[in-house]
Amino acid sequence: MSKLRSWTKACILFVLWAATAVALPAQTFEKLHSFKYTDGWSPWAPLVQASDGNLYGTVSSGGNPSCTGGGYSTGCGTVFQITPSGKLTTIFLFDGTNGSQPFAGLIQAANGDFYGSTTEGGTGNNCAQGCGTIFTVTASGTLTTLYNFNYTDGAAPTGTLILGTDGNYYGTTSAGGPVDAGTFFVITPGGTLTTLYTFTGGDDGANPYGSLIQTLDGNFYGTAWDGGANQFGTVFTFTPNGTLTTLHAFDNTDGSYPYAGLVQGNGGDFYGVTEEGGTNSYGTVFKINPSGKLTTLYSFSGGVDGDTPISTLIQATDGNFYGTASYAGLYNLGTVFQITKGGTLTTVHSFDTTEGWIPYGPLLQDTNGEFYGTTFSGGGSGACPYDYGCGTVFSVSVGLGPFVETVPTSGNVGTAVRILGTNLKGATSVTFNGTAATFAVISKSEIETSVPSGATAGSVRVTTTVEGIKNTLKSNTTFQVTE
Repeated sequence: MSKLRSWTKACILFVLWAATAVALPAQTFEKLHSFKYTDGWSPWAPLVQASDGNLYGTVSSGGNPSCTGGGYSTGCGTVFQITPSGKLTTIFLFDGTNGSQPFAGLIQAANGDFYGSTTEGGTGNNCAQGCGTIFTVTASGTLTTLYNFNYTDGAAPTGTLILGTDGNYYGTTSAGGPVDAGTFFVITPGGTLTTLYTFTGGDDGANPYGSLIQTLDGNFYGTAWDGGANQFGTVFTFTPNGTLTTLHAFDNTDGSYPYAGLVQGNGGDFYGVTEEGGTNSYGTVFKINPSGKLTTLYSFSGGVDGDTPISTLIQATDGNFYGTASYAGLYNLGTVFQITKGGTLTTVHSFDTTEGWIPYGPLLQDTNGEFYGTTFSGGGSGACPYDYGCGTVFSVSVGLGPFVETVPTSGNVGTAVRILGTNLKGATSVTFNGTAATFAVISKSEIETSVPSGATAGSVRVTTTVEGIKNTLKSNTTFQVTE
């Protein structure tokens, strides 16, 4: 990760680059919070919208000043809650024995608790600072360590866990295993871990940093940062029992070093980014179908459009994809960008020093329609090992309206479904592709329901009536009804 390890180049360069992408005019940017070391510094992970309507995340360092269990100075990282308007509360400080350096995001379980991982710390053997952990934490800050990696079964999990259709959690470690190339694992909610595959560093790839996704056929898709036939990384698929198939090996001309995971677009193809490579060697955006046919959609120029994208893309409610580039932009401090399915890229925002810079983490589209994210540094808060600020939480609005999100996004008749949204207390109906469902309004941000008999694949819609005004909110993805 040569570019990632030399991120301080952004401290020096403040150059206006020649325009290679136009800025999106109708956008509103707001810095919501500047970290100040005691509440963490250098956030890297994506945020998650929880059932209480707030956002939750992790910060990779800072927090507990007595903790030195990590690769950066002191402080082992934190877990935090932040409201959509920017009020931040630190809910847990890691101390090294229970984990350190959480680079992965959180996932909320049906009971309201969160599952996550740390790249270091814990009580596992064979790693100088601990091999990392998997934990669960309540919204009020009670943390339980579920598993301590010991290197032979993997080390340094960096991708956010995903909840499989079988009710277990799946993920990868970026290191460890027989040749230190990483592993693919499953862990039960109670903490029993099984290693399903160990990467060899050969044609199968090495160092899977990004998160996995599971498709309707039950298989998992992801990327390996290194390895492959050309040693520039791979795209792979796993069966649930751990059989790996390499779908594509990058050759640098089509991109190299895919740090981020994949997102499946609403047409069934997968979309992702590479950290380097492409026409200009500054990274790419690509599309790949389930059979492995890859198309390079865009090659970054290192100018206004950005440089070194390492965050997983998201598909927003307008059908376009949004992401961040770690560097470049107008001030060489990173960008937020939009890209269409056809590969037309538009710079949404270029960061400056006061707003935060180096946006390593993926974006989240909240059900209010706005995007939320973090920057690794900047923000001007000071009191950090660097003088430029400890990082920030920000929001960007491009004028997209509110919607609802279903958890999960697929299931058979009778499957329990949580619907997340805003201002849901006035809900009068819930339908699955037109089929009415019984439901209970839990709060203004959550509805509980189940897949009704006769439902077919399509949008979930919630109709609300507030002060006599009727409104219908549509789900951001198609709900797939399985057999």
